[in-house]
Amino acid sequence: MTYRIRVAAAQFAPVEDWRTNLARCRELVDRAAAEGVELLVFPEASIARLPDGARAVTAAQPLDGPFVAGLLAHAAPHPMTVVVGTLVPSDDGRAFNTLVAARGGEVVATYRKLHLYDAYGIRESDSIAPGQQPAVTFTVGGLTVGLMTCYDVRFPELARLLAERGAQLLALPAAWFDGPLKRVHWETLCRARAIENTCYLVGAGAAGPHRVADSLVIDPAGAFVSRLDDGRGLAVATADSDEVARARALSPLMKQRRFTINPVPVPADRAGSATSTPNGEH
Repeated sequence: MTYRIRVAAAQFAPVEDWRTNLARCRELVDRAAAEGVELLVFPEASIARLPDGARAVTAAQPLDGPFVAGLLAHAAPHPMTVVVGTLVPSDDGRAFNTLVAARGGEVVATYRKLHLYDAYGIRESDSIAPGQQPAVTFTVGGLTVGLMTCYDVRFPELARLLAERGAQLLALPAAWFDGPLKRVHWETLCRARAIENTCYLVGAGAAGPHRVADSLVIDPAGAFVSRLDDGRGLAVATADSDEVARARALSPLMKQRRFTINPVPVPADRAGSATSTPNGEH
Protein backbone atom coordinates (compact mmCIF):
# COMPACT_ATOMS: atom_id res chain seq x y z
CA MET A 1 0.00 0.00 0.00
CA THR A 2 1.21 3.50 -0.83
CA TYR A 3 1.24 6.17 1.86
CA ARG A 4 1.83 9.84 1.09
CA ILE A 5 1.91 12.64 3.64
CA ARG A 6 2.66 16.34 3.44
CA VAL A 7 5.57 17.19 5.73
CA ALA A 8 7.13 20.48 6.73
CA ALA A 9 10.06 21.80 8.70
CA ALA A 10 9.05 24.94 10.60
CA GLN A 11 11.78 27.54 11.00
CA PHE A 12 11.86 30.55 13.29
CA ALA A 13 14.20 32.28 15.73
CA PRO A 14 13.28 31.39 19.33
CA VAL A 15 13.76 34.11 21.93
CA GLU A 16 14.00 33.79 25.71
CA ASP A 17 10.29 34.48 26.29
CA TRP A 18 8.24 31.30 25.82
CA ARG A 19 5.05 33.29 25.18
CA THR A 20 6.57 34.92 22.11
CA ASN A 21 7.81 31.54 20.90
CA LEU A 22 4.39 29.98 21.42
CA ALA A 23 2.78 32.74 19.35
CA ARG A 24 5.26 32.12 16.52
CA CYS A 25 4.66 28.37 16.68
CA ARG A 26 0.90 28.92 16.50
CA GLU A 27 1.33 31.13 13.45
CA LEU A 28 3.38 28.43 11.71
CA VAL A 29 0.80 25.77 12.62
CA ASP A 30 -1.84 27.87 10.87
CA ARG A 31 0.35 28.32 7.80
CA ALA A 32 1.10 24.60 7.68
CA ALA A 33 -2.57 23.70 8.06
CA ALA A 34 -3.41 25.95 5.10
CA GLU A 35 -0.92 23.91 3.02
CA GLY A 36 -2.35 20.56 4.11
CA VAL A 37 0.68 19.58 6.18
CA GLU A 38 0.21 16.34 8.14
CA LEU A 39 3.61 16.28 9.92
CA LEU A 40 5.06 19.58 11.15
CA VAL A 41 8.52 19.58 12.75
CA PHE A 42 9.67 22.55 14.86
CA PRO A 43 13.27 23.36 15.95
CA GLU A 44 15.06 22.06 19.00
CA ALA A 45 14.17 23.90 22.23
CA SER A 46 11.47 25.98 20.56
CA ILE A 47 10.39 26.97 24.06
CA ALA A 48 13.39 29.32 24.39
CA ARG A 49 16.49 30.37 22.52
CA LEU A 50 18.68 27.41 23.45
CA PRO A 51 20.18 28.71 26.70
CA ASP A 52 23.40 27.76 28.43
CA GLY A 53 23.89 26.89 32.08
CA ALA A 54 21.25 27.78 34.65
CA ARG A 55 19.03 29.49 32.07
CA ALA A 56 18.15 26.08 30.57
CA VAL A 57 16.78 25.03 33.95
CA THR A 58 14.80 28.24 34.53
CA ALA A 59 13.31 28.00 31.01
CA ALA A 60 12.17 24.41 31.56
CA GLN A 61 8.47 23.56 31.98
CA PRO A 62 6.73 20.24 32.67
CA LEU A 63 5.16 18.48 29.69
CA ASP A 64 1.74 19.72 30.78
CA GLY A 65 3.07 23.28 31.23
CA PRO A 66 1.72 26.26 29.32
CA PHE A 67 4.11 26.11 26.34
CA VAL A 68 3.41 22.53 25.26
CA ALA A 69 -0.23 22.64 26.36
CA GLY A 70 -0.80 25.88 24.46
CA LEU A 71 0.70 24.51 21.25
CA LEU A 72 -1.18 21.21 21.51
CA ALA A 73 -4.48 22.99 22.04
CA HIS A 74 -3.88 25.24 19.04
CA ALA A 75 -2.89 22.36 16.74
CA ALA A 76 -5.61 19.99 17.98
CA PRO A 77 -8.35 21.00 15.48
CA HIS A 78 -6.06 20.32 12.53
CA PRO A 79 -5.39 16.83 11.06
CA MET A 80 -1.71 17.29 11.82
CA THR A 81 1.00 15.73 13.98
CA VAL A 82 3.34 18.31 15.51
CA VAL A 83 6.88 17.61 16.72
CA VAL A 84 8.27 20.38 18.94
CA GLY A 85 11.42 20.77 21.00
CA THR A 86 11.09 21.85 24.62
CA LEU A 87 12.95 21.75 27.95
CA VAL A 88 11.54 19.67 30.82
CA PRO A 89 12.81 19.70 34.43
CA SER A 90 14.79 16.64 35.54
CA ASP A 91 15.05 15.24 39.05
CA ASP A 92 18.74 16.16 39.39
CA GLY A 93 18.27 19.92 39.00
CA ARG A 94 19.03 19.98 35.29
CA ALA A 95 16.56 19.75 32.39
CA PHE A 96 15.83 17.23 29.67
CA ASN A 97 16.15 18.45 26.08
CA THR A 98 12.87 16.89 24.99
CA LEU A 99 10.89 16.35 21.79
CA VAL A 100 7.13 16.04 22.00
CA ALA A 101 5.05 14.56 19.19
CA ALA A 102 1.33 15.27 19.47
CA ARG A 103 -1.89 15.23 17.47
CA GLY A 104 -5.49 15.89 18.34
CA GLY A 105 -4.32 17.56 21.54
CA GLU A 106 -2.73 14.33 22.82
CA VAL A 107 0.95 13.40 23.18
CA VAL A 108 1.79 10.37 21.02
CA ALA A 109 5.55 10.19 21.71
CA THR A 110 8.33 11.89 23.66
CA TYR A 111 12.08 11.67 23.18
CA ARG A 112 14.87 12.97 25.41
CA LYS A 113 18.08 13.92 23.61
CA LEU A 114 20.60 11.11 23.97
CA HIS A 115 23.81 12.74 22.75
CA LEU A 116 24.64 15.91 24.67
CA TYR A 117 26.84 18.51 23.08
CA ASP A 118 29.99 18.40 25.19
CA ALA A 119 32.39 19.53 22.47
CA TYR A 120 33.80 22.65 20.78
CA GLY A 121 34.06 24.37 24.16
CA ILE A 122 30.40 23.78 25.05
CA ARG A 123 29.16 21.55 27.89
CA GLU A 124 25.48 20.87 27.38
CA SER A 125 25.58 18.24 30.13
CA ASP A 126 26.16 20.96 32.77
CA SER A 127 22.50 21.95 32.42
CA ILE A 128 20.92 19.10 30.41
CA ALA A 129 20.47 15.53 31.62
CA PRO A 130 20.90 12.79 28.99
CA GLY A 131 17.99 10.67 27.86
CA GLN A 132 18.15 6.89 28.14
CA GLN A 133 15.54 5.61 25.68
CA PRO A 134 17.48 4.67 22.54
CA ALA A 135 14.83 4.79 19.79
CA VAL A 136 11.41 6.43 19.65
CA THR A 137 9.08 5.99 16.67
CA PHE A 138 5.44 6.71 15.89
CA THR A 139 3.28 6.66 12.77
CA VAL A 140 1.71 9.42 10.70
CA GLY A 141 -0.58 8.51 7.81
CA GLY A 142 0.95 5.04 7.52
CA LEU A 143 4.58 6.24 7.58
CA THR A 144 6.85 5.43 10.52
CA VAL A 145 8.70 8.44 11.93
CA GLY A 146 11.83 8.30 14.11
CA LEU A 147 12.93 11.08 16.47
CA MET A 148 16.42 12.59 16.77
CA THR A 149 17.69 15.93 18.11
CA CYS A 150 20.43 18.08 16.55
CA TYR A 151 23.80 16.68 17.74
CA ASP A 152 22.32 13.16 17.49
CA VAL A 153 22.81 13.43 13.72
CA ARG A 154 26.57 13.07 14.24
CA PHE A 155 25.99 9.55 15.62
CA PRO A 156 24.91 7.21 12.79
CA GLU A 157 24.04 4.40 15.20
CA LEU A 158 20.88 6.14 16.35
CA ALA A 159 19.56 6.77 12.84
CA ARG A 160 20.34 3.16 11.88
CA LEU A 161 18.57 1.84 14.98
CA LEU A 162 15.50 3.92 14.10
CA ALA A 163 15.60 2.53 10.54
CA GLU A 164 15.92 -1.00 11.91
CA ARG A 165 12.77 -0.31 13.91
CA GLY A 166 10.89 0.69 10.81
CA ALA A 167 11.52 4.42 10.44
CA GLN A 168 10.87 5.67 6.91
CA LEU A 169 11.36 9.30 7.93
CA LEU A 170 13.67 10.91 10.48
CA ALA A 171 12.39 14.04 12.24
CA LEU A 172 15.38 16.13 13.33
CA PRO A 173 14.74 19.34 15.29
CA ALA A 174 17.96 21.34 15.67
CA ALA A 175 19.57 24.59 16.84
CA TRP A 176 22.83 24.29 14.91
CA PHE A 177 25.44 26.97 15.60
CA ASP A 178 27.00 28.77 12.66
CA GLY A 179 30.76 28.93 12.20
CA PRO A 180 33.56 27.57 9.99
CA LEU A 181 32.23 24.60 7.99
CA LYS A 182 29.18 24.25 10.27
CA ARG A 183 26.69 24.59 7.43
CA VAL A 184 28.68 22.03 5.45
CA HIS A 185 28.58 19.63 8.40
CA TRP A 186 24.83 20.07 8.82
CA GLU A 187 24.08 19.46 5.15
CA THR A 188 26.52 16.55 4.84
CA LEU A 189 25.36 14.75 7.97
CA CYS A 190 21.66 15.16 7.14
CA ARG A 191 22.17 13.83 3.64
CA ALA A 192 24.31 10.95 4.91
CA ARG A 193 21.70 9.82 7.43
CA ALA A 194 19.01 9.87 4.72
CA ILE A 195 21.14 8.07 2.12
CA GLU A 196 22.58 5.34 4.34
CA ASN A 197 19.16 4.53 5.81
CA THR A 198 17.21 5.09 2.56
CA CYS A 199 14.66 7.26 4.33
CA TYR A 200 13.35 10.82 4.34
CA LEU A 201 14.85 13.33 6.74
CA VAL A 202 13.05 16.49 7.91
CA GLY A 203 15.51 18.83 9.61
CA ALA A 204 14.00 21.87 11.35
CA GLY A 205 16.65 24.44 12.25
CA ALA A 206 16.37 27.36 14.63
CA ALA A 207 17.08 30.70 12.95
CA GLY A 208 18.54 33.80 14.53
CA PRO A 209 22.02 35.11 15.41
CA HIS A 210 24.82 32.53 15.27
CA ARG A 211 22.46 29.82 13.96
CA VAL A 212 22.70 28.03 10.61
CA ALA A 213 18.90 27.62 10.31
CA ASP A 214 18.84 25.83 6.89
CA SER A 215 15.68 23.79 7.45
CA LEU A 216 15.36 21.05 4.86
CA VAL A 217 13.57 17.96 3.62
CA ILE A 218 15.76 15.28 2.04
CA ASP A 219 14.46 12.25 0.15
CA PRO A 220 15.73 8.64 0.47
CA ALA A 221 18.16 9.15 -2.43
CA GLY A 222 19.74 12.15 -0.68
CA ALA A 223 18.17 14.88 -2.83
CA PHE A 224 16.85 18.11 -1.37
CA VAL A 225 13.12 18.34 -2.05
CA SER A 226 12.56 21.49 0.02
CA ARG A 227 14.89 23.90 1.80
CA LEU A 228 14.93 27.25 3.59
CA ASP A 229 17.89 29.54 4.09
CA ASP A 230 17.13 31.88 6.98
CA GLY A 231 14.22 33.65 8.62
CA ARG A 232 10.77 32.34 9.45
CA GLY A 233 8.86 29.94 7.25
CA LEU A 234 8.15 26.38 6.17
CA ALA A 235 10.04 23.86 4.04
CA VAL A 236 7.16 21.77 2.67
CA ALA A 237 7.32 18.51 0.71
CA THR A 238 5.53 15.20 0.19
CA ALA A 239 6.93 12.02 1.74
CA ASP A 240 5.98 8.92 -0.26
CA SER A 241 6.34 5.34 0.97
CA ASP A 242 6.87 4.20 -2.64
CA GLU A 243 9.99 6.39 -2.81
CA VAL A 244 11.34 4.69 0.30
CA ALA A 245 10.57 1.25 -1.14
CA ARG A 246 12.16 2.19 -4.48
CA ALA A 247 15.34 3.45 -2.81
CA ARG A 248 15.57 0.34 -0.67
CA ALA A 249 15.11 -1.92 -3.71
CA LEU A 250 17.84 -0.11 -5.67
CA SER A 251 20.19 0.10 -2.69
CA PRO A 252 19.22 -2.69 -0.25
CA LEU A 253 21.49 -1.48 2.54
CA MET A 254 19.15 -2.56 5.32
CA LYS A 255 19.17 -6.14 4.02
CA GLN A 256 22.88 -6.25 3.23
CA ARG A 257 24.21 -4.87 6.51
CA ARG A 258 26.30 -7.33 8.50
CA PHE A 259 25.71 -5.76 11.91
CA THR A 260 22.69 -4.73 13.91
CA ILE A 261 22.66 -2.08 16.65
CA ASN A 262 22.70 -3.17 20.28
CA PRO A 263 20.85 -0.29 21.97
CA VAL A 264 22.58 -0.20 25.35
CA PRO A 265 23.19 3.46 26.32
CA VAL A 266 26.70 4.41 27.36
CA PRO A 267 26.78 5.47 31.05
CA ALA A 268 26.16 9.17 31.56
CA ASP A 269 29.61 9.75 33.09
CA ARG A 270 31.19 8.75 29.79
CA ALA A 271 28.69 10.83 27.82
CA GLY A 272 29.93 13.93 29.62
CA SER A 273 33.62 13.57 28.77
CA ALA A 274 34.93 15.50 25.77
CA THR A 275 37.81 17.66 24.70
CA SER A 276 37.21 21.39 24.51
CA THR A 277 38.03 23.45 21.46
CA PRO A 278 36.65 26.81 20.35
CA ASN A 279 33.45 27.36 18.39
CA GLY A 280 30.23 25.89 19.69
CA GLU A 281 27.51 24.01 17.92
CA HIS A 282 24.58 22.01 19.15
